[in-house]
Amino acid sequence: MYHSVLAAIAAGNTTNGGIASYTGRKSDQLTHPLNVLEDCALVQREPDLFRTGRSRYRIVEPLITYYEAIMRKRWAELEIDRAEQVWASTKQTFSAQVVGPTFEALCRDFALEQGAALFTDFPSEIGSGAVNDPANRSRTQIDVAVLAAQDSAGPRRVLSLGESKWGEVMGHHHVARLARARDPLGHKGYHVEDTILTCYSAAGFTPQLTAAAATDDRILLVGLDQLYS
Repeated sequence: MYHSVLAAIAAGNTTNGGIASYTGRKSDQLTHPLNVLEDCALVQREPDLFRTGRSRYRIVEPLITYYEAIMRKRWAELEIDRAEQVWASTKQTFSAQVVGPTFEALCRDFALEQGAALFTDFPSEIGSGAVNDPANRSRTQIDVAVLAAQDSAGPRRVLSLGESKWGEVMGHHHVARLARARDPLGHKGYHVEDTILTCYSAAGFTPQLTAAAATDDRILLVGLDQLYS
């Protein structure tokens, strides 16, 4: 059962309902194995910052994600020395299900450690979340959301909304996507007037976006040179 839960999360089924569907169990039957995996620090539950009561699960150790997403499924081929063929057919899976989520977590760690220098206030809470836009009937997933502490005298400030991409050069359309998530948050009572739209990329940025960020202090670009400095 524990391997089934880990396999579900590694395959991208990160909600309680998604894990239940993948494993063929009812949601209430997952409470014990998820609690055990959390207590062992193998799985971490991350609340959705913008939707109360919603959360996602993440495997803490990337090697376990790699094992569940790739090795366990192809073990018979690996045992007969077909590693090169297995790797050639699973590169996309490795990028999407192993490296991508790990890179997102690294970006959130970076925002936590460097946030005071990057943003206009000290970060109080950093995570991910989904922003619903009823007017356009859409939902935008935010990979790195940075919130200031709640101020009793006013609305809570959203210091930054960020998107992370491991193998994709980021451009203006990524910033536009973040802007579409920023505006509905303003309608919900958040302070977003000075929210910084942050792009985290391991592959770099288009020249047009780099030029725009140089003249607009509400656009921030974070590459590997900053993440690993």
